[in-house]
Amino acid sequence: MTETTTTAIHASDEYAARLAEFSDHYADIQRRRAALDGEEARLLARSAAYADAFADTVVPAEFPPAERRALSRRSTCAAMAMATRTSERTVQRATNDAEALVNDAPSVLDALEAARISARHAKTITDQLCDVPTEGRAAFLAKVLPVAEQTTDAELRRRARVLRERLHPDSITTRAKRSEADRRVEFEPAADGMAWVHLFTTAPIAQGIIERIEAAAAESRSAGDTRTCAQLQADALATLALTGVTPDDIMTSPVLPHPIEVQDHIKPTVQITVPALSMAGVSDAPATLDGYGPIDPETAARIAVNAPSFTRILVQPETGAILSVGRNQYRVPADLQRAVRLRDGTCRAPGCGRRARACDLDHSVAWEDGGTTDVGNLACLCRHHHRMKHLPGWNLDHGPGGVLEWTTPDGKHHRTEPDPAPF
Repeated sequence: MTETTTTAIHASDEYAARLAEFSDHYADIQRRRAALDGEEARLLARSAAYADAFADTVVPAEFPPAERRALSRRSTCAAMAMATRTSERTVQRATNDAEALVNDAPSVLDALEAARISARHAKTITDQLCDVPTEGRAAFLAKVLPVAEQTTDAELRRRARVLRERLHPDSITTRAKRSEADRRVEFEPAADGMAWVHLFTTAPIAQGIIERIEAAAAESRSAGDTRTCAQLQADALATLALTGVTPDDIMTSPVLPHPIEVQDHIKPTVQITVPALSMAGVSDAPATLDGYGPIDPETAARIAVNAPSFTRILVQPETGAILSVGRNQYRVPADLQRAVRLRDGTCRAPGCGRRARACDLDHSVAWEDGGTTDVGNLACLCRHHHRMKHLPGWNLDHGPGGVLEWTTPDGKHHRTEPDPAPF
């Protein structure tokens, strides 16, 4: 055996030993994580049960019983969300998932705590289980759990869907009609002036949309367009949505409009915050589009030209101090309302991102208790947090400069400050 061969064998042995160390350690981390996920599920389900049990105690009797229960649950989720800097919606979803796991699939929870499956496996099972009638759940779980313990989550999802179809007593037609009621569109901001638009609709409609934008993109490509297929499909969908242009129209003019051209069809009511130097043309500092964030000044100007109404806000570039607020929008709000919404930006409850323009203007000290209607006593609160603020155990102190100090029913303190200047 040569020296080179011996060296190679030693290197191979060392690699194998290190790989075993890494894979064993990684597997151990996953086992511990699974056990913690199971512990978290039990905790969240227990917190929901306590919220229900104490609803009549912690929520005023002026609310109907069902609403008392909902408010008690939301109050509980809000306190836990604030304590962990997590969004309330995330905690609410996790609580719903935990209840499904603890109450409807205890065998799956046992498998999770024993680290025979992961939290992703457990979520896949409970997602499929949620629409299976009670009488069919035992058979579903008995068949799907062994699969979960032997396969990846992706394979489990595929096989669980097939199994659910086979065991479900309701026809797919009946279930499709029920699910159709959940159709919706969601907006998700992304980086660098981009965003996602998610459409949840029936499979035939989704497939039809894909086929139409593929056809439009193919026509444009055949006419010599140099954009990529992905870019053409994105531009085709934007064109269809904003202008009504269809693949049939493209047969006579096969080149798809560029996004800059399509933007001319946007007719929003927008609030654009622009640095004064950018408006003067001597700076390229970004503008801020309400509800999204930073956008380039050219795009801001193009959208503003087409807006039937908009508020243009000039700010001092070094300090962010407001210099002026335009007054040429369709419905001009009271100056005080505008000042408070501009200062706050979003709902002022910790972790809530609902835009200020969709929030209530709340008197931090109630009017009937001597509170004044001024910028030092007003704050933007979404309807949910506005109501929750008045529940027993919640307290809100309004400090100088618009600083809010929240106290939750478990005695924890949380501070929120006005929306910082974007520049």
